[in-house]
Amino acid sequence: MTIFIRGGTIVTAEGRQRGDVLCAGGRIAAVGDGLEVPTGAAIVDAGGMLVMPGGIDPHTHMEMPFMGSVSSDDFFTGTAAGLAGGTTSIIDFVIPDAGGSMIEAFEAWRGRAEKAAADYGFHVAVTDWSERVRDEMTELTRRGVSSFKHFMAYKGALMVDDGVLLHSIGHALSLGALCSVHAENGDAVAHLQKALLARGITGPKGHPLSRPPEVEGEAATRAIALARVMGAPLYVVHVSTRQAAEAIAAARMSGQRVFGEVLAQHLVIDDSVYDSDDFAYAAGHVMSPPFRPKAHQAALWAGLASGQLQTTASDHCCFCASQKAQGAEDFTRIPNGTAGIEDRMGVLWHHGVGGGHLTAEEFVAVTSANTARIFGLYPRKGTIQPGADADIVVWDPYASRTVSARTHHQNIDFSVYEGMELTGLARSTIAAGRLVWHDGTLRAERGAGRYLKRSLHAPITGMGTGLGDNA
Repeated sequence: MTIFIRGGTIVTAEGRQRGDVLCAGGRIAAVGDGLEVPTGAAIVDAGGMLVMPGGIDPHTHMEMPFMGSVSSDDFFTGTAAGLAGGTTSIIDFVIPDAGGSMIEAFEAWRGRAEKAAADYGFHVAVTDWSERVRDEMTELTRRGVSSFKHFMAYKGALMVDDGVLLHSIGHALSLGALCSVHAENGDAVAHLQKALLARGITGPKGHPLSRPPEVEGEAATRAIALARVMGAPLYVVHVSTRQAAEAIAAARMSGQRVFGEVLAQHLVIDDSVYDSDDFAYAAGHVMSPPFRPKAHQAALWAGLASGQLQTTASDHCCFCASQKAQGAEDFTRIPNGTAGIEDRMGVLWHHGVGGGHLTAEEFVAVTSANTARIFGLYPRKGTIQPGADADIVVWDPYASRTVSARTHHQNIDFSVYEGMELTGLARSTIAAGRLVWHDGTLRAERGAGRYLKRSLHAPITGMGTGLGDNA
């Protein structure tokens, strides 16, 4: 399919220009002002609108088995919803069982993802350490995996200790892969959960009380220190607190290579949502890390604006009200997760660009380009230039919509953004050269998404021991 995007303002992380974009064979064929329209090309009129790289969501959990349930969006419905919001690629998470094969888990997730409507890659979680884990990490890099995830939370399930972190970070460094961490002190969380339940605090309000900002700040600081010891880069997912943001900024100012990710919902929603007497409403907001006191939002916006935090994600892991209800008598049994892949771009445009925190170029950086660079997808993704994938969003910066679970495309009966009015939306989305969203009509194709093999980085040394695989 040949698509000609005519007369928009092309915006990348580097700058903007007026011009046209020609897409052919799934790639961007030409960019320039006054390009000739090929015979038979479908024309997308971008007059008065912005033409930007499609969003890349680096943190999703489609049809993930978790806490006795399975997240309600599968790879088709979840990626299709992303297309409606301007997101054209995701990086999801493979979660092996402790002691299980990473390769077998990877193949299982590949099978689930065959139905995806948009391109996808995988981070793979390290849940324990052994010679098999070492060997399977190596094999996974040959299969296009360039990043590995570690949970410092969820004691008794996914949580790893510092010894596992050190082994994994060191081996990943030798491979040129990047390690990421979910930074919450799992021992502290488990201790607080037990104490709260003993006091009779069983409802959703117990969730943020059991995960105060300090447990995130401590874990982020510790993970950064361990990465520094190994001389390795580190990526901290879903930074939600001033403490964690400051730890990342301090490390970067000292010369350490640390990256930080922010969720759109943490930027605009605070912990008052847990005060509701409506269980379904409060439980609908249960995610980890939880929503924080509003004061933390300023630090997150400042981190994005200054470049100390580099990416934004949705952590899309949605559970319907009936699934959340399994924790009606015990907040520790409420499946953790919220939806947001469809709304990430709109929330960030309205509150980020519209709120004066970000320029349009910085919006592209934090929604697409930085993720592509950090995770081995650039310049195939994250930019608009000849040869890049034709993943493009035509963005109307003046159109408005009201977010609601009644009208979104995500497979969930709840929205943490319910009733939020947003200015700025995807008018057209092009994925791999296909027009998949246009003027409110979704044309997602089941199975059209491609697996993304991501490139590795040269091992980075110079900070810490740099021992890598010899540690």
